[in-house]
Amino acid sequence: MIKIENNAYKWFESEFEVPKPFSIRLYPQYAGFGEKNKGFSLAFSLEEPNIAETQQEINGITFFIESNDRWFFDDTNVSIQFCENKKEVYTTYS
Repeated sequence: MIKIENNAYKWFESEFEVPKPFSIRLYPQYAGFGEKNKGFSLAFSLEEPNIAETQQEINGITFFIESNDRWFFDDTNVSIQFCENKKEVYTTYS
């Protein structure tokens, strides 16, 4: 399950300055320390789904995970939140 808080949604809306509707892929990137999978962190890109494992639409933005990235999200609740101090999104896993 992926939860995107309202302030995080607003960050995506302003960060990707393209007209709605559009899609954002959530995927593992080999970089950083990674909280869930060592050496991997969550990345985002503006692209259309190819073979989406899951997707959720919020006010014209579709957030999705491709089926080949499922391993990163298995048995995990992902929450994307916004940090007011740093003015950026961050991810927590449970």
